[in-house]
Amino acid sequence: MSGKPWGATILDAEGLRLTDKEKRLFADADPFGFILFARNIDTPDQVRALCADMRDAVGRDCPITIDQEGGRVQRLRSPQWREWLPPLDHVTRAGGHAERAMYLRYRIIADELRALGVDSNCAPMVDVPHAETHPFLLNRCYGHDGATVARMGRAVADGLLDGGVLPVLKHIPGHGRAVVDSHFDLPVVSAPLADLQDTDFAPFRALNDLPMGMTAHLVYDVIDSRPATLSPVMMDIIRSDIGFGGLVMTDDISMKALRGDLADLSRQSIDAGCDVVLLCNASLDDRARVAGAAGRMSPTAQTRAEAAIAARKTPDDVDIPALAAQLEAFLDGRGNG
Repeated sequence: MSGKPWGATILDAEGLRLTDKEKRLFADADPFGFILFARNIDTPDQVRALCADMRDAVGRDCPITIDQEGGRVQRLRSPQWREWLPPLDHVTRAGGHAERAMYLRYRIIADELRALGVDSNCAPMVDVPHAETHPFLLNRCYGHDGATVARMGRAVADGLLDGGVLPVLKHIPGHGRAVVDSHFDLPVVSAPLADLQDTDFAPFRALNDLPMGMTAHLVYDVIDSRPATLSPVMMDIIRSDIGFGGLVMTDDISMKALRGDLADLSRQSIDAGCDVVLLCNASLDDRARVAGAAGRMSPTAQTRAEAAIAARKTPDDVDIPALAAQLEAFLDGRGNG
């Protein structure tokens, strides 16, 4: 690329269109990309205009992501867009056709996103649930064992990539043992390292070639007393043991699992080895402070960011209604393979 590195942040907007103050902030901070929430969604034309606003503000075709898992976590909802089963329910309903059904689900989601100008999705989520997994996470999972979760996660990623949408692998290195909701509290996991490597880390290792990933806000006390997002030790495991080579973004740095000043947390996450800070649901002043604290991408982070952008593909030419019919047959028990 020419010019200075991009800002080491992913930021959001307050409403349906950018304000003049937001446009000025984004032009100055030049974030790597943006994320959309329900408050940013009204009509297809409005979402397309907002995405255009965001890209105009930074002067490039930056990635715009969203949480469109399905079930409780989906920002695009009826009547404008499809409603989806929770992922675990989807896998259960599809039975022996689950991998194909997950591929179809996310290929259709990719088509809906691309039509709006959104070219990234915060999925697949390959956390492996356990007996006491917190309900906020459980039905968002893809199965009950690492091998199944990894297979479903690959189908999700392939569906998105074939539809021209960049997947974001989450929550690295595994959130499945959490018994509290990290939106409100910091989960602390006490499990032997061998168990973590064999179970929790395994799906992330299987998908370590994906272009982008998101950290988990939780403590593995056998590894480090710091949350994974802020831990250089954990980031080394993500890069060396798990072997993830893509761009690593934090989970939302403002989640209550992390305690402290947002600017300080941003600096700590970058110092730990995260490439980009994700900030959601914050004031304009806090967005400016976090952008300043995160600064510009390091040369290594910039290389990873450019590689992620290069992974965006032109969507394959498919008949979406035909895929939707095939998916419906699988979920209704009528699929014939």
